[in-house]
Amino acid sequence: MLRIYPVLLELVREVRPLILELERRDADLARQCRRALASAPLNVAEGSYSRGKNRTARYHTALGSLREAQACFEVAAALGYLPEIEPALVGRFDHVLGTLVRLVGCH
Repeated sequence: MLRIYPVLLELVREVRPLILELERRDADLARQCRRALASAPLNVAEGSYSRGKNRTARYHTALGSLREAQACFEVAAALGYLPEIEPALVGRFDHVLGTLVRLVGCH
């Protein structure tokens, strides 16, 4: 399993209160965020036990899903549902996203 996996799970735990708050304001956006957030670690886990192009595809999906989840929080802030994402939290998203970018070879 990738070392980034437990970091990603901790990130999911950390944003749980934000999702609960978002759910009170916009249930559809909260559902989309929750699905994207769940998809990232699930795809990292699947990719860890895949080979070749399948592994890269799973990590690429995890990357897209995690970026989508972050975008949900950014959109929620833009709509006034949540405050702007704290810089420390953005840093944690960036850490995981950067690792996934390196794994899939995106530039």
